[in-house]
Formats: sequence, structure tokens, C-alpha cells
Amino acid sequence: MKREVVGVDIGGTNLRAGLVRGEKILNFIRRPTPKDKNLFLKILKDVINEVINENVKNIGVGCPGPLKDGVVLNSPNIPIKNYDLKKFIQKEFGVKCEVENDAKCAGLAELNLGYGKGRKNFFVLTIGTGIGGGVIIDGKLYNKNNLGGELGNIYLEKDRTFESLAGIKLVKRRSFESYGEEMNISELMKMNDKKAREIIEDVSDALAGGIGSLINIFNPEIVVLAGGMREAGEDFLNIVRGKVGNYIFLPKKYEIVWSKLKEPGILGASLLVSN
Repeated sequence: MKREVVGVDIGGTNLRAGLVRGEKILNFIRRPTPKDKNLFLKILKDVINEVINENVKNIGVGCPGPLKDGVVLNSPNIPIKNYDLKKFIQKEFGVKCEVENDAKCAGLAELNLGYGKGRKNFFVLTIGTGIGGGVIIDGKLYNKNNLGGELGNIYLEKDRTFESLAGIKLVKRRSFESYGEEMNISELMKMNDKKAREIIEDVSDALAGGIGSLINIFNPEIVVLAGGMREAGEDFLNIVRGKVGNYIFLPKKYEIVWSKLKEPGILGASLLVSN
């Protein structure tokens, strides 16, 4: 029987943890991500405590980067900087811990369990509060446990990154400015007015430009999209697909899909420590 491990997926909006055996998440919990450092660390401990059991000897953590050797450097969407997260968790729980960039964890999950299985070259974009990237080259995770691979921080405009132009944070801000409340893409897709169409047009343009630019760099076998934006569904993705070709220089068509894994971040984090 495969051993049980804990996988943790830290996001700018939610903290998720799961008890994982093989490909199955046996127990799952989610809590909003606090903006205060001390409360953040407390809630992180709480979600791990709610899924861990006496059989667990390993905890894998996916965390927004950049980070190196378990130290979170200056992630813009969580309240810890220059902080040794690996050391903190090992001290609190007395078990082995590995920490990796959350989007790289999603890449590991896709390589082993999702659309990347049987493929050697592709990239994953986690489109949530920010945008992260997990790159697989020759069947291996690019720059594992090291800096780099920050695909959301390519610049599409002067002083404007891919993440700032297409992440959920922008969607919430634009919708609040237009309607007085934060909305997501799926809600905007249901509205038939000019303001909603403008937001959808701008975000889909930015996503298409970012994806197309990355395709020109990596020539992937497939592009997998994950994260909170996935709730926008196929109708929105079809809009993006229709625009990506405007930004691709290479002479072939590329498959772009939403991840079929329910919790790729947790599954990928568990793979850090499951061998």
C-alpha cells in the first residue's frame, strides 16, 4: 500500500491541504489566506493539523514564488518574505518537508497524473490571484528547487506583466470599478453589457498574448491551464483559443486545455515527498 503524505497548496486567495495516498486525496480542507503574517502561519498549521494523522512522515508544500531551498523570498500575494517555510513546518510537525513553487507543483502533477502524462515538453499556467508557471522539459521539471520559471512575470506592456494584465486580481478590481462588487469571469460571461464585454475582451487578449509568447519560446506539446480562472469554463477558453494564433510565430496549431485534475497543487506538492 502506498504511504500517506500531506500536500499543501498555498495560494493568494486560499490555503488548501489534503491527505494524499497515491493519486487520491483522502481528506481535504480549504481556508481563506490571511493577509497578516502571524495569522497566516497559524491558519497554515491549522489546515495541516486537520488532515494529518499518525502515519504521515512527509509534508509537501506548494507556495507562490520566487523561493529557493524552502525559503520564500518576496512572493507578492502572501504575507511572508525571506522566510524559511520548510524549517518552520519541520519544526512544528517533526516530519520531513519539501517546499516548491506552487505552479511547479502543478507541473509535476500534470506530468505524472494529468494531460502531461506521456509527454516530455509542455508548460502549465496557474491562473489565480497571480499567474505562475510550471515548465516541463525532456520529461523533467525545469529548475526544481531553484529560482526561475516565473512565467507570470514576463512583460507584455511597458511596466505591465502578464500576471497584472490577466490574473484574477485584475478581474476583481475591474469588476468592482464597473459594478461596485468583485466578480469572476464566469459571472461576467453571463452579463450582456458593454462593461462586462470590455473586461472579458481585455483579459482574453492578455491571456492569448501571454500564452502565445510562451508557445513561441517553448514549442510545447500541450498547454495546460489551472488555478481559480478554470471556473470560467470552456466558453471563455474558446475565446482565448481563438486569439492565441494572433501571437504565435511557429507554424503549427497548439492544444490548450484546462487541467482535468481537481487539485493539481495538492497532488503536485504530495509528489515532492511521495517517493
